[in-house]
Amino acid sequence: MKKWIKFKLAIVLFAIIMTTMGSCKERGTEENKDIALNESKKTTTENPKKELSQEFKTYWYSGQAEITSYALEQPRYGQMRYGHAVLVFVTEPFSADKQVKADAHKSDNIPVLKLNSTKKYLTGVYPYSIMSSSFYPVHDNEHSLKVTFSAQEWCGQVYAQLNNRDQFEVMSHSYFESEADQNVTLDKVTLENELWNKIRIDPKGLPVGDFKIIPSMEYVRLSHKELKSYDANASLTDNGQESTYTIAYPELQRTLKINFSTSFPYAIEGWTETFISGYGEKAKTMTSRAKKIKSIKSPYWQKNGNEHVSLRDSLGL
Repeated sequence: MKKWIKFKLAIVLFAIIMTTMGSCKERGTEENKDIALNESKKTTTENPKKELSQEFKTYWYSGQAEITSYALEQPRYGQMRYGHAVLVFVTEPFSADKQVKADAHKSDNIPVLKLNSTKKYLTGVYPYSIMSSSFYPVHDNEHSLKVTFSAQEWCGQVYAQLNNRDQFEVMSHSYFESEADQNVTLDKVTLENELWNKIRIDPKGLPVGDFKIIPSMEYVRLSHKELKSYDANASLTDNGQESTYTIAYPELQRTLKINFSTSFPYAIEGWTETFISGYGEKAKTMTSRAKKIKSIKSPYWQKNGNEHVSLRDSLGL
């Protein structure tokens, strides 16, 4: 009887040992899968950084911004308006986690080429004031880290912000009830807003052919189109001293042409944008034009006294 009890105990013990070994093996396999997955993620989340040339460093890290003014012809409500546009390009450190300009040096700061673009024009008795900003890594290895847009006029104001995280996260506010407060996520594709920065860094790397693109926030908001990616076709033409980058959106019946100097620093000489302006019976195809007036280099943030107002004359503003 004692032998039979010992035999049964031995069988039970053997079963427990085998079950435990099997469980350990399964856990080990799952852990190995997790490790392999994480390693795979590590190798695919970042694109290699492009080296900065000495002429790029000399021009863009001189402690000054590049400010360029343009004479602007801007269709609005089916009529041509006249005003000014200004492009301000400057390099600055960008906080990777907060996605704003960094206040202090940190090892994970990302150097960006920032573009602040403004337009001002009148629509009858009331003014329009528009501003877009794009923060693009100088190493040209990922999409803009952040894009913002705002427009103010006497009817109200609109604001939109895109943050580059796992996806593009967009929040938008408008005084129109149909647009109001929105929060959307979009898959990452080319941003029209970032292409202006890319021209200044590496125009030969601009995307060409057929691809998906998210139009500029200015166009989407002012035309009341859906914020999403659209099919587009782009081409790059070398005309000698000046080159032209053209983006055509068949569905939107819109074409943007950006003219820039073929040689470094690839200055933006002007642009045209053809699209449908106005609504209903007043809607028609019109073309916006911007022609360069003057470009200067300046630490403008230090020129904020009343005695500096005259500096606007040098920009034709």
